[in-house]
Amino acid sequence: MTPLSASPNQSRIGVVSDTHGWLRPEVLRALHGVDIVIHAGDIGAQDVVQGLETIAPVRAVRGNTDCDPWTASLPASLELEVAGARILVLHDVNRLPGSLGRDRYGAIVSGHTHVAAQVERDGTLYFNPGAAGPARFGRPVSVGILEVCNGVVSGEIVVIEA
Repeated sequence: MTPLSASPNQSRIGVVSDTHGWLRPEVLRALHGVDIVIHAGDIGAQDVVQGLETIAPVRAVRGNTDCDPWTASLPASLELEVAGARILVLHDVNRLPGSLGRDRYGAIVSGHTHVAAQVERDGTLYFNPGAAGPARFGRPVSVGILEVCNGVVSGEIVVIEA
């Protein structure tokens, strides 16, 4: 597990997914001031990660469309520890192992559906920021912000006017 935190007690995390090679200036503005950025897969181009790194350190997972050679080193899932909270990141929440003790995570972050959503179940926040890349399926472009304070995670969906 990777411990990450600007402060041992609180952190602000930008969350993006499904950029599919696009990095809108509006996304960078929406994430300004975060301590780290999580990309939940379907990145599409290496320069997306490089652009996000101008905001904060990036932790990313490989999505189902991330097949280029540069994505081979990206994990399918990753665990982070941020300000006392454990966060699991994977692209498709439907691939979450059924045997996983879900109550041990403050949040499970995913993408894939292009639908922004946050639901708390059994003490875990299931968080999908929606899609930050091309507008598809009649859905808005969006990103997310996670606030972590003393191990408690809360989320906000930010719709991008593109």
